[in-house]
Amino acid sequence: MTNDVPPDETPMQKALRLKKAAIAARPKAPRGGRFQREQAAALASSSKSKPWMSR
Repeated sequence: MTNDVPPDETPMQKALRLKKAAIAARPKAPRGGRFQREQAAALASSSKSKPWMSR
């Protein structure tokens, strides 16, 4: 694990530190792919989030 633990660390600080480390260790999604373009288009048009509005 990590050796940079402050001795006066509270349980809440420890939990937050461990959570941040777990999030940082997670594999990152590919950037600039189709998913990001679809999300940007959905935010711009808001029609993706309303499938019942399509013809």
